[in-house]
Amino acid sequence: MIPTTTLPLDRLRSVFGGNMQTEVSLARYTAARVGGTADVLVVVNSVDELAQTARELRTLEVPFLILGGGSNMLVSDTGVREVVILNRAREISFDDESTPPTVWAGSGANFGNVARRAASRGLSGLEWAAGIPGTVGGAVFGNAGAHGDDVAGCLRMAEILHQDGCKEQWSAEEMGYAYRSSRLKREKMAATVLSASFALEYSTPEEVQRQMDEFAAFRHRTQPPGASMGSMFKNPPEDYAGRLIEEAGLKGTRVGDAEISQLHANFFINHGEATAEDIFSLIEMARQTVAEKFDVALELEIELIGDWKLDVGN
Repeated sequence: MIPTTTLPLDRLRSVFGGNMQTEVSLARYTAARVGGTADVLVVVNSVDELAQTARELRTLEVPFLILGGGSNMLVSDTGVREVVILNRAREISFDDESTPPTVWAGSGANFGNVARRAASRGLSGLEWAAGIPGTVGGAVFGNAGAHGDDVAGCLRMAEILHQDGCKEQWSAEEMGYAYRSSRLKREKMAATVLSASFALEYSTPEEVQRQMDEFAAFRHRTQPPGASMGSMFKNPPEDYAGRLIEEAGLKGTRVGDAEISQLHANFFINHGEATAEDIFSLIEMARQTVAEKFDVALELEIELIGDWKLDVGN
């Protein structure tokens, strides 16, 4: 049973007016196509709107979370009792006159699209990110990476809005990056990534596209299509989560309409009618079986959003 909202709906309507929606299904906004309803959803379309909305909710002392591309997260079937800010701050601008050239993007911009836009201008450095489905904000927050590169290696500056409403520019060093982690993530800081800029290199459109095509071919060979959250678990030191899950005999295991992919065991697929609880059951099964067989505790790479009663090592 979904609890009755405790959010001050009348006060929120007085601030956000027609830009505010209630009882919105989040499944349509998540990469896995699962998740319950948000009591309140507010759409922002620019970095300035994102900052203003976050400040207003802080002033109202109303809890909120930010939803971008909806990858790397599992939203509970019971939904979200906080305000959900749907981040559509997708501005992108290039400075290809500077040395090195840079790209600036709002945190709601699709990171893969930023990489492809850079490639079209003959700017190198983000080829590895072309296939990442999430947003710039999510990538900066979680130190997204692929093909041996990550955000830590190319971030020039991230614009951070703190709980007190002040903005700061943080370098990669100040972000405190580690494998699929940042200071913001580890310390669960009440801060918002507004935008980020990345250092690039001069190249040619043909050369950058060639590298991107190689990475795309590799992804198509090794990662399954379909609705998923991306990699479910972080790779343990000197090993791979997918290998451990496969060696545990769990490839192809299904709960309801959710399946541990038969192509890559660190991807859990929604075949159309899966629930978040189905996927959560597979998470528990994978962690328990791998722990029993190999004495390895798998750590989630995704974020659990909403009401989850069990601790799965997140």
